[in-house]
Amino acid sequence: MHRAAHILGNTAGETAGAVRRRFDGLIGAMARYRNEAGGLAGAIDHFLKVTRSYRPGLFHCYAVAGLPRTNNDLEQMFGSQRYHERRATGRKAASPALVLRGEVRLIAATATRLHPPTARDLGRVSRERWRDLRQRLEPRRLARTLRTRFRRDPAGYLAALEH
Repeated sequence: MHRAAHILGNTAGETAGAVRRRFDGLIGAMARYRNEAGGLAGAIDHFLKVTRSYRPGLFHCYAVAGLPRTNNDLEQMFGSQRYHERRATGRKAASPALVLRGEVRLIAATATRLHPPTARDLGRVSRERWRDLRQRLEPRRLARTLRTRFRRDPAGYLAALEH
């Protein structure tokens, strides 16, 4: 286990392929020498089973710069976003806007914390791409608006649908 953690820690800064090869070598050795592990054979079986299920996504963090290595890192990022959202809005729960535009707001908030944009950066933004993104997000906003109208006045909402 310690060797697996050491390999995945990648203190040497190896490529994703190199980390994968070293890890696969360790997993192969564990499988080959499983019978010599005595009472730990069950633990090795469990480790090999869990590794098989997680392996497809295990090495992306070494290939993509800035991708968090663990779910803990990702959860910290989401928690930080919730914290800043609560501080900015005064709400205890996520704002409806975060639910509607979360995919955009989360990326924007994370990116601006890492590198605050300048006026020049904002001026370079393609208005066409911005309009396309707004258009793609609009159905979510519209669906939420319709749900709110239904909750406020169900009879009026249904009457408007019939006309």
